[in-house]
Amino acid sequence: MKAALEIKNLTKYYGDILGVKNLNLELEKGEIFGFIGPNGAGKSTTLRCIMNLINKSQGEIYINGILFDKDNTSLKEIVGYLPSEINLYEDLTVQEILNYHQSFYKKDLSKNRNKLVKLFKLDENKKIENLSLGNLKKLGIVLALMHEPEILILDEPTSGLDPIMQQTFYNLLLEEKKKGTTILYSTHVLNEVAKICDRVGIIKEGNLLKIESIENLHKLNLFYVTIISEEVNKIIKELKLNKYEINNNLIKFRNTIDINILIKALSKFKINKLLIEEASLEDIFLHYYK
Repeated sequence: MKAALEIKNLTKYYGDILGVKNLNLELEKGEIFGFIGPNGAGKSTTLRCIMNLINKSQGEIYINGILFDKDNTSLKEIVGYLPSEINLYEDLTVQEILNYHQSFYKKDLSKNRNKLVKLFKLDENKKIENLSLGNLKKLGIVLALMHEPEILILDEPTSGLDPIMQQTFYNLLLEEKKKGTTILYSTHVLNEVAKICDRVGIIKEGNLLKIESIENLHKLNLFYVTIISEEVNKIIKELKLNKYEINNNLIKFRNTIDINILIKALSKFKINKLLIEEASLEDIFLHYYK
């Protein structure tokens, strides 16, 4: 079975500055894939290359096994794209920009358009220049989804949305997933991927470090130990710790020691407080970024 979206050896340089290097990725039909990393990691560069908005230095993009280039209009009809920053004709109204977008498609988009406008509570009479950041983002979401794309490319989609609208958006994406829509979801907000994504790719300085399912990330058995004691320096020496955080009488470290051996070693010291906790998604992310 062909991948819904396939990226092969994608590389992009801005002069001598690396944007993304030899990135390979396959997304299956109906998958929500989280593409995570801090600002400047190469997420937006990757998405813009997929959409042929910037020229690739190297690499190819395939949709349903067909090469996706800037001249392939038939494939463009089944792709929806939400950029991180929405730039539209400011002198048009919301209704006019939706009409303009709808005119690109032969099929009738009215039913889905009206459903999305109602869902996101958009005022079609307002001019683009008078929209708040949140309403502009909601309009971008409607534009990306109103033609019912098979592939959805989202770049920081919830920035500017209030918490209620964020939840509305998550629910909408889960509905799209059930319909078989393939979604590439780029974000630096880690709790978002835990809520809706099937797999996640961690990108750093233009390199894809790790691709893993959310389920397996939580099965890495990463545990953190926090100890409050007046003997923290002796504990560090006893446990032969190399990496740890210390603040006065508090020490925190990632545990790699058998739990029984750890407890036995700590029994030699006076412990005021001991906390052993499973790593959060953020802890796991930082683990790959160190």
